[in-house]
Amino acid sequence: MALWIWTLSILSCFCITLSRNEEPIHFRSDTELNHLTVDNDTGIIYLGVVNALYQLTENLDVIRSVETGPRKDNKKCTPPIDENQCKEAVLTDNYNKLLLLNKADKTIVVCGSLFKGICAIRDLEDISHEKYYVDSSGEKSFVASNDENVSTVGLITSLNNDRVLFVGKGNGPNDNGIIISTRQLYERDGKDIFEMYTDSAAVKSAYHSSSTQQFVAVFEDKNYVYFIFNQQEKQPVNNRTLIARLCKDDAHYYSYFEMDLGCKDDDGAYDHCHSAYVTTPGEELAEILLALFSKVNKDNGSLKSAMCVFSLRHINEKMEKNRNDCYTKKNTSSFYKLFSAENPCASHGLNASKNFPCGSEHLPYLLGSKNGVIEKPVLQKEGMNLTAVTVAVENGHTVAFLGTSDGKILKVFLSSAATEYSSLTIELNKPIKNDLVLDRTQENLYVMTTDKVHRLPVQNCQEYSDCEKCIQARDPYCGWCVREGRCTKKTDCGTADKENHWLWSPSGTCMTIISADPQNMSRRAPTKVELTVSPLPTLTDSDTVLCTFGETVHDAQLKDGVIICDPPDIIPPTPRGQDHVSVPLQLTFGNNKIFFASHTYPFYDCEEAMNLLENQPCYSCASNRWNCQWDWKRHICEESSSVQDGVIKSKEECPQFLNPNPPIIPMEYQTTVYFEGRHLDYYRVSRLIQSYANETLQLNLSIRTDKVKIDSKLMVTLYNCSYGRSDCSLCLAAHQDYKCVWCEEDGKPSKCVYEKLCHAPPTDTCPHPEITRIEPKTGPLSGGILLTIMGSNLGIKAEDVKNITVADKECLFKEEFYSVSTRIVCEVGPMSESKQGQIEVNINGKLGTSPSTVQFTYQEPLPSQIRPESGPQAGGTMLTITGTNLATGSKKDVQVSVGSQPCNVTEFGDEIVCVTGANNKVEDVKVTMNYGGTAISVPGQFSYRENPTVTKFLPVNSFSSGGRNITVTGTGFELIQSFSLVVYAERPEAGKMNLKRLVTRLNETTVVFSSPPVLEDPENYNITTIILMDHYHLVVKNESHSFAYVADPTFENFTDGIKKQVNKLINAKGSNLNKAMTIAEAQAFVGDEVCNIKTLTETDLYCEPPDVQPQPKKRQKRDTTNNLPEFIVKFGLREWILGRVEYDTRVSDIPLNLILPLVLIPMIAIIITSIICYRRKSQQAEREYEKIKSQLEGLEESVRDRCKKEFTDLMIEMEDQTNDINEAGIPVLDYKTYTDRVFFLPSKDGEKDVMITGKLDIPEARRQTVEQALNQFSNLLNSKSFLINFIHTLENQREFSARAKVYFASLLTVALHGKLEYYTDIMRTLFLELMEQYVVAKNPKLMLRRSETVVERMLSNWMSICLYQYLKDNAGEPLYKLFKAIKHQVEKGPVDAVLKKAKYTLNDTGLLGDDVEYTQLTVNVFVQDGGTDSIPVKVLNCDTISQVKEKIIDQVYRNLPCSQWPKAESVVLEWRPGSTAQILSDLDLTSQRDGRWKRINTLMHYNVRDGATLILSKMGISQQPEDNQQDVPGERHALLEDENKVWHLVRPVDEIDEGKSKRGSVKEKERTKAITEIYLTRLLSVKGTLQQFVDNFFHSVLNSNHVVPPAVKYFFDFLDEQAEKHDIKDEDTIHIWKTNSLPLRFWVNILKNPHFIFDVHVHEVVDASLSVIAQTFMDACTRTEHKLSRDSPSNKLLYAKEIFNYKKMVEDYYKGIRQMVPVSDQDMNTHLAEISRAHTDSLNTLVALHQLYQYTNKYYDEIINALEEDPAAQKMQLAFRLQQIAAALENKVTDL
Repeated sequence: MALWIWTLSILSCFCITLSRNEEPIHFRSDTELNHLTVDNDTGIIYLGVVNALYQLTENLDVIRSVETGPRKDNKKCTPPIDENQCKEAVLTDNYNKLLLLNKADKTIVVCGSLFKGICAIRDLEDISHEKYYVDSSGEKSFVASNDENVSTVGLITSLNNDRVLFVGKGNGPNDNGIIISTRQLYERDGKDIFEMYTDSAAVKSAYHSSSTQQFVAVFEDKNYVYFIFNQQEKQPVNNRTLIARLCKDDAHYYSYFEMDLGCKDDDGAYDHCHSAYVTTPGEELAEILLALFSKVNKDNGSLKSAMCVFSLRHINEKMEKNRNDCYTKKNTSSFYKLFSAENPCASHGLNASKNFPCGSEHLPYLLGSKNGVIEKPVLQKEGMNLTAVTVAVENGHTVAFLGTSDGKILKVFLSSAATEYSSLTIELNKPIKNDLVLDRTQENLYVMTTDKVHRLPVQNCQEYSDCEKCIQARDPYCGWCVREGRCTKKTDCGTADKENHWLWSPSGTCMTIISADPQNMSRRAPTKVELTVSPLPTLTDSDTVLCTFGETVHDAQLKDGVIICDPPDIIPPTPRGQDHVSVPLQLTFGNNKIFFASHTYPFYDCEEAMNLLENQPCYSCASNRWNCQWDWKRHICEESSSVQDGVIKSKEECPQFLNPNPPIIPMEYQTTVYFEGRHLDYYRVSRLIQSYANETLQLNLSIRTDKVKIDSKLMVTLYNCSYGRSDCSLCLAAHQDYKCVWCEEDGKPSKCVYEKLCHAPPTDTCPHPEITRIEPKTGPLSGGILLTIMGSNLGIKAEDVKNITVADKECLFKEEFYSVSTRIVCEVGPMSESKQGQIEVNINGKLGTSPSTVQFTYQEPLPSQIRPESGPQAGGTMLTITGTNLATGSKKDVQVSVGSQPCNVTEFGDEIVCVTGANNKVEDVKVTMNYGGTAISVPGQFSYRENPTVTKFLPVNSFSSGGRNITVTGTGFELIQSFSLVVYAERPEAGKMNLKRLVTRLNETTVVFSSPPVLEDPENYNITTIILMDHYHLVVKNESHSFAYVADPTFENFTDGIKKQVNKLINAKGSNLNKAMTIAEAQAFVGDEVCNIKTLTETDLYCEPPDVQPQPKKRQKRDTTNNLPEFIVKFGLREWILGRVEYDTRVSDIPLNLILPLVLIPMIAIIITSIICYRRKSQQAEREYEKIKSQLEGLEESVRDRCKKEFTDLMIEMEDQTNDINEAGIPVLDYKTYTDRVFFLPSKDGEKDVMITGKLDIPEARRQTVEQALNQFSNLLNSKSFLINFIHTLENQREFSARAKVYFASLLTVALHGKLEYYTDIMRTLFLELMEQYVVAKNPKLMLRRSETVVERMLSNWMSICLYQYLKDNAGEPLYKLFKAIKHQVEKGPVDAVLKKAKYTLNDTGLLGDDVEYTQLTVNVFVQDGGTDSIPVKVLNCDTISQVKEKIIDQVYRNLPCSQWPKAESVVLEWRPGSTAQILSDLDLTSQRDGRWKRINTLMHYNVRDGATLILSKMGISQQPEDNQQDVPGERHALLEDENKVWHLVRPVDEIDEGKSKRGSVKEKERTKAITEIYLTRLLSVKGTLQQFVDNFFHSVLNSNHVVPPAVKYFFDFLDEQAEKHDIKDEDTIHIWKTNSLPLRFWVNILKNPHFIFDVHVHEVVDASLSVIAQTFMDACTRTEHKLSRDSPSNKLLYAKEIFNYKKMVEDYYKGIRQMVPVSDQDMNTHLAEISRAHTDSLNTLVALHQLYQYTNKYYDEIINALEEDPAAQKMQLAFRLQQIAAALENKVTDL
């Protein structure tokens, strides 16, 4: 046993050794890799991965590892994490964000994504030793981004004898806004490690910055630090790559400058940078920056990437020029200040940039310029991203290693151009990570993929076995070591220093034998060969060179740079059919026979040279390239010699026969051939030999003498007159050399023969021509088409055709198309009228006329219309032209043009069909037909329309087995005639394959296709799905993603192949089941019957089988055990048979004779027991209890199931809603409408308020005067003294009510909107006064509780203004989704139109307390003038007609804002159950009556069924109600009065028939109330369904780790500052202030009134539920404990559990804001100025000033008095200015 183990161990070691030799070394991590760095002193590798750190050897063996996660954390929580304080904390992965070596301290800085990006310092030699880690320092220690998708870069360098850390990171949703910062690595000057070097050593993102950054790299050069990052700008949408520069010792960032780093080719700019590297370059390059970019073609979605090379010197020069331009105010349009809209440039003197190379406080700083450096790519790739780059220098040559997104390493040689010389696949389709690092020896490259680190040698020179392969590799690392005979690095070649001993690979030169002397030799006279080698390495006498010549090896001699070799001892035989043999010659070094050059040397053979040309031995010998001569006496070819007798050396002297006469010989007739001879003095001719075979037409003749062939060039041709000459004209047209005649002998058929074979006089003339058929048979009256006449004897030559007439009209002969005797082509002439006639030809005076059956018809083609009348710009439309006589001429005679584009005719007949070409613009064009040169216009026009587009497609993916129905929504599909689908699956190694499928068009905006099956591993292919629409190719994709394929799911077969006892549910297990499949699409079968799928998750499928065990499928019956059915799952086109299923049939196995006793006996016993139980009344209570308990359990189960079902349904519906939102966008109101509604909609005039309408009632004559005066009044309001006095005076007036204060404050907000900084200053001043009042009164908690003062309303408006953009960009979406979810949930069940109560609501007072029976219907709605396609709408059969109209309008116009929808009362709904039509109305003569009560009509009342067709149209005169139809609006109003009370679903409880007794009424009421209480469980159901949407909204507005508006931070800090100033220590007071200033003042208002921010209509029932959520929000913001009891309101009880979490959320929100970086007054003013600049022009400022003046007018005297009493106002003459304004506005008498 031990021996076996020992043997196996050796074998395993051997296998491992082999595998390591075959594959590069690699290390695999269990989690994703993030960062890698190498210590170049020790070679140790440090690896940062998700949740771990590794310390590895150079061979990737683990030295140490440290676990860094997961830990309990939440991105929103501030560390340290206390689970009591951060309830949302869950186990969170720790992504390594920074991994930087600080070798000066022998430490390593490690930053992760946990705990807000806090960093640690670890020991470089032992990473498990943590030297520094503090998580309680607050925001100052938050270094990296805590978002795994936001990159962080870092650099450790020296600064003022300190080591500091420069950090660049994007601003993630939960980050602190610091983008670039300088951090301390030591405790100094009271600052902690990782704290900012100085308070201003950072670049901070402004709130709501219009751009986001993704950092790529950071590096230093001399005194500068550089950052490279991508910046995505939102307005306008634009991607930029920027390089930023900073002086290292600039602690205040005055030197910060950024500009564009552009890479651009002829197709446009590459807009995204993936990686960058700065190199110390080789001898051929200056100091450079390599950057990798990519871009996506917006038209076809193709990906293209590139590498650009930048000179650092040029970058610095450009930056200095830009700085100088800004400081001297030249070309300033391209400059900007970070996060500011102002142009920062100003004139600061000519030498400011030189005098202050690192900027200064007095110079503009945080500068940027869009005028950067742009370079052209040196390397480009398509279909992939270049993801990583590093550079090495070898022997002064620069080599770049590039990683790609498809898992490859590209090796690129950088010289004057970039040359890719090698590509190596690491892991297919696994992107190479950004950290591509060389080891300390620069010999190996560490490459990271998703979870592996690979070590690759930078070169594989040893793989190239010979010099040619070594040189072809073009590898800058490699060269051919001549003396050692191998491909090596230069340092590995021992004699590389000697000339030509190491031949560099990219030079393209190997040692070659360039010449040999003699160049060839006879195999019968071999001699020595002198070889010239280039390049010849320097050789000494001690160097032994061997010459291997064929099989012979000799020592070579070296003489004057020439190598001399002896000939081979044995020369191989000459191959048959050749005159020489090539013998290989090799030169090698020494005893090891190291090869260094080779050659092939020819040995010729003259004896074989004479046989190369048949029948010409002498010519073959004498014309040879070798040194051969012809001996005519011996008739041999031999090597040249000095003997001249009987020798022929020139081919011209060879004896030969040539020039036979005649060269043409007729068949079947004996002919004598004469020929010439040359140089025949030596021979006597004896006989002629014919050498031919197979009765060929050409004959080779040769001549022999004395059994020896004399050279012969005799060739003759045989011919046959009869062949191909069937008539007289063809015969006489034969070449005159053939001497063919038309022979007419008695008793024999006439035929064409050789003249001497005809025994009768040959004829000279031919019979009359015959016409057998013509093409075409018709032509246009205008003529101009070509007519082809076919027959026989139509002339011998073209000149024979004298005249042609067609229907008595001359036809112009076309000589170029003439064919002897058989075909004449002519161009028909014009004819004045339609006519039919024969064809006549004149052939040399002989006339030939067509028979009566062959006639030509002149007719006029008349096109009448085209179809279709429109098509896409791309062309490909099959255009059909109809009319009369269109089949005139032939297909080639008619041309069709659509506008200027030709239309290719494909079908010719009674209808002409052509295919349109592409057109470059959208337009209507004429269609023109051309018959023989005459143009005919077709009535009507053809419209070129926009090509179809795709807006969305659902679902977005498919399993690789296909068969999934994909619905593509777009525009322009109605233009297309033929659809097909092509799926291209492309793999670099395997090429491209494609699959086609048909596509079905549903309507003009929708097409459906079934996804075709593709390969089993779609992830390894680039798959593109294209819909071919006529000639237009449309890729199935939208802005965010393309249609994708995923691998098929896997299912587990049933254990033992049988699933038993499946009567209730069948569970199938697997993986990835729902990756590309839904419950609605999936199918399952038990035998032949369907198994209803109830649940489909990633790993489980549950389905409900039929009640009775089905029979197996017929095809299964033969091989099915016990006749059990098989369980089959079908996803699209693929089926899985998981096994057989067996029902629980144990009962049926019992025999009938046992069943009867077993059933009857228990039944009798039960009866007896029931009687006994009935008599025992004492057990009655227990039975009732059990019954109620059972009912309660059932009720609880029902609520749970309902919650689950409702939530699932809502998720599906909200997914559609989300798609609609993505398609149409969230209908956020514009700024003006938003402010109008927030400020003035609650006023007494509502929508008619003058501030909303904007209409001023001013006479036109006085308008200019009034406007000037109002502008003066505006200037007066900008005086702080006046405005403060103005406000105080108004507030002191008793009749100045709270409503007036609110309205006045809103007017003031609009009037001062142009100067929001000033408005904020006024608000702050008034606020300080208000606070002083409450503090003095010792009631600070009461402040801000209500809006009883102007300043409190000003605060509300200020928050509304400052939070508009935040609401639009961040909180708007969750709020809108919450509103839509409530609306959808309410409308899903019955809603009483009269009582305003709903089955599904959160408000108990609005709960419908009856179980109304209803059914959901789907009706197909056609909209008048809205197209031909119906729109499915879900309604309830208990809905009133108005409710149905509202739901239809909601669905039909869902992509339009609500304000553009028609009102329900302005449209008519018509039902067409058959051929008749009925208009539906809420109340009409058919309405159900009961005394004074009248019930509102519903769909159930009209008996409208599922699938019914309804027509929605606008109300017109013709649709006004008649007596027997609907009542007019006035009648309906009358019906709603007391004498005609109406009800919908439930009659009011207090209106039950008065005839009942009082006692009965009381009981009825009690019963109704009890039943209503039962239905309160519905509140829980609705609450559970909506919970996620409520949570999402709360998280969006109460999350300090997310984006916090600067106004909130600014005002909260102001409150904290004032609390500290007034020595208020009570946290409750500060909490109340903050709550009253933001959540209760702003968020509750928006939550209760979604129509303030969205263009929506809020129904009363939806409003009731929103009020419950708003109350919950208010409760969460208070610190008061809510003690709950049975008497607490249902609304309070409903969210009792969640209130605690929400309170914690509010506390954390306030705490998180307090820890944020303060917002300075300058930053706040900048933000406010942006708002003023963006929106003031849209507001009714002039109207606001006019309305404000009304208050001045009303309290004129009081204001004047107040101003005159104020010294400051007196000094500025404010009262006088007001009097002047009053005089202008009111003609008021003043004291002037």
